[in-house]
Amino acid sequence: MSDGFSRLTLAAFLQQVGDKTPAPGGGAVASVVGALGAALARMVVSYTRGKKAFAAHEHELADADRALLNAVNLMMRLAEEDAQAYGMVNELSRLPEDDPRRDALPVAVAASVQVPLAVVAACVDLLRLFERLAVGTNRHLRSDLAIAAVLADAAARASFWNIAVNATGAGSEGPAALDQARGLLADAARRSARVLSLCEADP
Repeated sequence: MSDGFSRLTLAAFLQQVGDKTPAPGGGAVASVVGALGAALARMVVSYTRGKKAFAAHEHELADADRALLNAVNLMMRLAEEDAQAYGMVNELSRLPEDDPRRDALPVAVAASVQVPLAVVAACVDLLRLFERLAVGTNRHLRSDLAIAAVLADAAARASFWNIAVNATGAGSEGPAALDQARGLLADAARRSARVLSLCEADP
């Protein structure tokens, strides 16, 4: 497992995902997909900035560019945290029941729920931003923004599966995290549909 996915080549990351190792797995992949969505939306912003037709929105576009870059970095960091959390759960759960190191298992399980929950929340934030960009960016790149929305929604839905599985071992915090995730997931679906609708609309 790498301690820095962002420093890997794409080929190396894909190799690690496909290897017979517990991490990186689905959680890290989901977060990287979210990072790709943010990066693609940033390309849309880059092709919009500096154009006369959008000069009045330059300040908002600059803010969006910074927000999207921050989102890319956040998603990649969460991908690493997810791999670390699940790797720790896998390692500790294999220890004998009387091994004192298993005392750290509840904390590791909690992290394996909270990290994908943070990914879902970050995806909702992305989609909220995409809604604004759908009506204030270069229409020639609307397919790219639509794809970015699809990726963000997919990352949220994929992360939900890790929350659902890991919440069963998270004690009393599990059901609350699952309920929160369901609410965020519904919000993500609504916002994604809105972005796609705006991208489909005639200019």
